Amino acid sequence: MGRISRARAVPTRAETHRATPFEIFFDLVFVFALTRIIDFMGHPPTFRSMGQGLLLLVLIWFSWAAYTWLGNQVRADVGVIRAGTLLAMAALFVAALVMPDAWHSDHVGMAAPLILVGAYVALRLVHFLLYYRVAVDDPRVRARLRWIAVPIVLAWIPLVLGAVYGGTAQTLLWLLSLLIDIGGQRIALAIAGGWQLRSPNHFSERHGLALIIALGLSLISVGAGAGTAAARAPVLFAALLGLTVTVCLWSLCFDRVGPAAARALAGATGSRRVQIASDAYSLAYLLLVSGIIYLALGIGQVVEHLAHKQPDSSGGEPLSWASTTALFGGVALHLTGRLLSVWFSVRSAPPAQLGTVVVTLLLLPVGRMLPALAALGLVVAVLVVAVGFERLTHRSEPADATDRAG
Repeated sequence: MGRISRARAVPTRAETHRATPFEIFFDLVFVFALTRIIDFMGHPPTFRSMGQGLLLLVLIWFSWAAYTWLGNQVRADVGVIRAGTLLAMAALFVAALVMPDAWHSDHVGMAAPLILVGAYVALRLVHFLLYYRVAVDDPRVRARLRWIAVPIVLAWIPLVLGAVYGGTAQTLLWLLSLLIDIGGQRIALAIAGGWQLRSPNHFSERHGLALIIALGLSLISVGAGAGTAAARAPVLFAALLGLTVTVCLWSLCFDRVGPAAARALAGATGSRRVQIASDAYSLAYLLLVSGIIYLALGIGQVVEHLAHKQPDSSGGEPLSWASTTALFGGVALHLTGRLLSVWFSVRSAPPAQLGTVVVTLLLLPVGRMLPALAALGLVVAVLVVAVGFERLTHRSEPADATDRAG
C-alpha cells in the first residue's frame, strides 16, 4: 500500500507497486493514436509523410511518458488523479482522431491541425496540474514543475502558429516546438534537479506492456493490407512472414534486453536510477516504438501490394523507396533503440547488436530492387539470424557476463 498525503489524501506509490489495469487502459488509447499515425503516413507513404508522422509520434510519446512518470509517483486509478487521467484520455483520443488530417485544414468544420494542437495542450496541461497537486507536500518538486512549465508553454506558441500557417511552415514550427519542449525541459531539470522514481518495477513494466501492444500493430497492418485477399497464397505467405518479424522483435527485446534493463533500473539508486529511467526507457523506447511504427507501415505496404496492386504476381513488383525505407529502416531504428537501451542501462552493448543495425541499412538498396515479398523475406532472414546468433552466444556466456551485456 502507498502512503497517503496528509494534506490532500493523494495515494502515492509504494516501492514495489506494479502497473494497474486502469493504466493499461490508458495505454490502449495511446496505441489507438499510433494506428492513426500509421494511417496518416500510409496513403501513400512518402518521405514527407513519414517525417511528419515522426513529429506526431514524438508529440504523443512524450505525453504518454509524462503520464507514466506521474503514475510512478501516485496511484492513477483513484480519486482526482483518476478523474484527471480520464480527461487526458479524452484529449488523447480527440488528438488521435484528427491525426490523419494533421496537415490539412480544408475540411468542413474546425481545422484539424488546430483541434490537434488544442487536444495536445489540454493533455499536457492536465498532466501539469495533476503533478502539481501530487506535489502539495513537496516544495522542491513544485519548484521543478515551475521551471519546466517555462519551456512547455513556450513550445505551445510555434505549435499554434504551425497549425495556422500549415504546409512546410507547420512542419518546421512543430519541429521547433519539440526542440524547445524537450531541450528546455532537460535544461530546466539540470538546473532545478531531476525527478524521483518511486517504483522501478512499475516503470519498466509500463514500458514493456506498451511495447508489446505496439508490436501488435504490425499484425494489425497485415490484416488491414490483406483485406478480402487473405486466402491468396502470396498474401498468406507475406502475413506469416509479418508474424515472424513480430516474434523476432519480441524475442530480441524481451529475452535478454528487457530483463537486463529492468534489473539495472531496480538495482540503481538516486540520480543513477533516474538517469536510467530517462535514457534507457523514456528516450530509447521512443526509438523502439518508432521502429515498430515504420515497420508496421512497411509490412502493410507489402501485403497491400500483393493483395491489390499485383494480384497476378507471386512476389509483386518492388516497393517504392519510401515503403522500402519504412520496412528496412524501421527494423534498423528499432534495433538502434534496443542497443541504446542496453547501453544506457548497463553501460555496455555487444558489438553484434551494432553489426545487425549496419547490415540492415546496407541491405536497404538491395530490398528496393527485390520483389515486395522477397524484400520482406530478406528482413525476416536478418532478424532470424540475429535471434539465433544471440541465443547461441547467450548459452556460451557465463551468467555474470550475460547480466552485463543484457
